[in-house]
Amino acid sequence: MEKEKGKKILFPQIKGILHGGDYNPEQWLDRPDILEEDIRLMKKAGMNSASLGIFSWSAYEPREGEYHFQWLTDCIDRLYENGIYTVLATPSGAKPAWLDENYLEALRVDSYGVRYHHGARHNHCMSSPVYRDKVRNIVTRLHEAVGEHPGVILWHISNEFGGECYCPLCVKRFQDYLAEKFDGDIDKLNHAWWTPFWSHQYNGFDQIEPPYQNGEFSIMGLKLEWRRFTTWSMTDYMKFEINLLKELTPDRPVTTNFMQLYEGLDYREMAKHLDVISWDSYPCLHNDYESFASTMAHNAFHHAVMRGMKRDKPFMLMESAPGLVNWHQYNKLKRPGVHRLFSLQALACGSDTVQYFQWRKSRGSYEQYHGAVVDHLGTGDTRIFREVAGLGEELKRLESVAGSLVQAQTAMIVDWDVMWALGDMRGLCDETKRYADTCAAIYETMLRLGVDVDVISQMDDFTGYRVLVAPMLYLLKPGVAQRLRAFVEKGGELLATYLTGYVDENTLCYLGGFPGDGLSSLFGVVSEEIDTLYPTDQNGVCFAEGVLQESDSLREEQVRDYAERLRVSDADILGRYTSDFYAGEPAVTERVQGEGHACYVGCRLSMTGMRALFARMFKRAGIHMRQLPEGVECHVRAGEDRQYEFYLNMTDRETALSDVQGENLLTGEMLQGTLNLEPYGAAVIVSKL
Repeated sequence: MEKEKGKKILFPQIKGILHGGDYNPEQWLDRPDILEEDIRLMKKAGMNSASLGIFSWSAYEPREGEYHFQWLTDCIDRLYENGIYTVLATPSGAKPAWLDENYLEALRVDSYGVRYHHGARHNHCMSSPVYRDKVRNIVTRLHEAVGEHPGVILWHISNEFGGECYCPLCVKRFQDYLAEKFDGDIDKLNHAWWTPFWSHQYNGFDQIEPPYQNGEFSIMGLKLEWRRFTTWSMTDYMKFEINLLKELTPDRPVTTNFMQLYEGLDYREMAKHLDVISWDSYPCLHNDYESFASTMAHNAFHHAVMRGMKRDKPFMLMESAPGLVNWHQYNKLKRPGVHRLFSLQALACGSDTVQYFQWRKSRGSYEQYHGAVVDHLGTGDTRIFREVAGLGEELKRLESVAGSLVQAQTAMIVDWDVMWALGDMRGLCDETKRYADTCAAIYETMLRLGVDVDVISQMDDFTGYRVLVAPMLYLLKPGVAQRLRAFVEKGGELLATYLTGYVDENTLCYLGGFPGDGLSSLFGVVSEEIDTLYPTDQNGVCFAEGVLQESDSLREEQVRDYAERLRVSDADILGRYTSDFYAGEPAVTERVQGEGHACYVGCRLSMTGMRALFARMFKRAGIHMRQLPEGVECHVRAGEDRQYEFYLNMTDRETALSDVQGENLLTGEMLQGTLNLEPYGAAVIVSKL
């Protein structure tokens, strides 16, 4: 990575935004005419990069010890000669048949204890020494062939890591992992996991098995620690590949592609070892259960999740569909103009790349109908190709945006351990807990106020933020409660919700009242009970005059799904329940602590109610809010001396914004007042800081 003029430039070789996609020339080696046409069409589409080799192991090594790299060398040469750089992947995401045939231990074992057959992808055992040996060999050979090529700008480790392995090798590693974590003391583990319940205590670490589907799945601590171990094991494997590449090419950056809030792995642990964060974005656009604007706002939330892993540099949109995908329940076409809007949203949220899966549609197999820049028609005059090429021209006008950063003053805590622990806990309602969806909805609510929000973990540094939001922070890691208190005492605005601080890092309930670990004194409340509401149940919160807006009289907001009964010891009551046997009892409270405020929302409040509470906090924190038309997003990136305001119209109607000042980089127009946006329109306004 290189710092240039106060900005974090990911790829100095490329001036501006990286524009490219997954390219699979090995599928077309018998068609040199197609390979030649690919270069012409890439240039026509404004592509300056291509991702190669992601699933090419069998093309490199069709039989063990037999290597073929000349086709790859020729391809990278052709691309480089035409100004197109290569993102080069290691091929470990899918194994050739000969490897599974000859080395059975490389295959994973499922949660019933049955070993996989050869097939599909992402099916290697992370612990297998022989698999690592074969990967070391093929990656070393790959480096020898093209690793020093000037056209290669980034290593791409494997592809979309995921899955678990329950083989004997992984079980033994899990037992060793637990022994190290609990200092070799099995009694310490038994206490942390509360194993006397149902007489499940262990006499030694060698008795512990993973949570097999037909075995022990009733210990919450075991299930959580298995998920942590799976992340640890996958990260250990990923580090093996990274360390190998750093030995071979020390100065070349390394990434791997994530998949939004994927439940299988804690990406924040993996992110620590990557040079740049990249991810694959495939939202269900144009669905029939939410507005297009909400779908896109939730996509912005996932951009913020990725941005939050390395806030000091841009991230990468590694994969997206220029048209449709082939694996949603309903594979809907992107409407005209949406691809441009979708891509500009990625840039607005902090990406310095727009990349696709895939460049050219495959003729056969699983993804033959997955969208691509070049369709089976094979020409450059399709609607999708024209939209990609049009975007390519616009990205050139946004060259100066590269390296600038989103500098949010508000953060939301979203944590994989919380997501796992809430998902496993027996209580409430499995259908309505919806941790990730709830966090995304809260992000959208703040976004509608024109405020950029970072998404961070509970272990991240809170310094620099004025407002901190912690939805459903069910599990608390050591020291977090104390850091939240310090944040508020120094003038921070903190909002937490129902289900905060119920369990510690091992899922043991806190004694003495929720929220635990001292947070009850910070908020001045104790949650005595939590009520789970049926969809037909009705309750609400009536707010005191002036709480939500200075001009408001008493105002009622809807409550659904969950409602805590609160004992208030030392806090102001902002709102009270309107129904059921706890009508009139506190529902929303606020307490002054030091120079800041701690707000507790004891129920799943309507988003209009949450919006009003956020507006109250932002105003008190001095955070600028923007008056945005319905369905319009605004994101801001800043460099050393310039600010870039992205305005994105997520509706199919024209809209206008007032008081917009600066140059629209997409059109060259100077604005001194009104900005008009066409349906699905966008503007990028640059101004001096």
